[in-house]
Amino acid sequence: MDWNKCWRWLNGLAAIVSMVVISACVPSYKLNGSALDYSVYKTVSVSDFPIRAALVYPPLQQTFENELLDYISRNTRLQTTDGPSDLQIEGEITGYTLTPQAVTENALASQTRLTISVRVKYTDNKNDQNDIDQTFSAYRDFDATLMLTDVQDDLCQQISKELVELIFNATLGNW
Repeated sequence: MDWNKCWRWLNGLAAIVSMVVISACVPSYKLNGSALDYSVYKTVSVSDFPIRAALVYPPLQQTFENELLDYISRNTRLQTTDGPSDLQIEGEITGYTLTPQAVTENALASQTRLTISVRVKYTDNKNDQNDIDQTFSAYRDFDATLMLTDVQDDLCQQISKELVELIFNATLGNW
C-alpha cells in the first residue's frame, strides 16, 4: 500500500468536506435587488404620483413614475397590477425647489440646487409591520449661468433615478 497516495487522497477529501461545511455556514444573499419572499409576494400596485409642489414641472410626474415602474420590473419578479395587490406604493411629489448655493464675491449665486421631494406610502398587505410613510429627497447642483429650462429634463431624470433607488431600498429592497 502506497501511504503517500493514501495521505494525499485523505487530504483532498478533508479539503472538500471543509469547503462544504464552510459554505453551509456562510449566509446566502439574494442577488435580484430585492429581499422579497416570492412565495408570499406576487403583485405590486403603483399609483400615480401627482405633483403637489409649489413649483410644478409637468413632465416630472411621468418621468418619475416611469423610472419607478421600470426599476421595479428590472429588480423584482413582482407583477404590477392596477387592482388589489400584495404590496402597494402610492404618494405624491411634494417638493420642487430651486435654491442658490455657492455665492461669488459679487454676491451672485454661482451654483443653483434643484431639489425634488417625494412622499411615499408603502403598504404591505401581508405584514403591516413593513408599512412605510416617508418623504425622500434628492438634489443636483448646476451652474447658475445656465437656464433651468436647458438642464431641467436631464436633472429631473438624474434625481428621479436617485429617488427611485432610495425608495426601492427602503421598501421592496427591505434594507
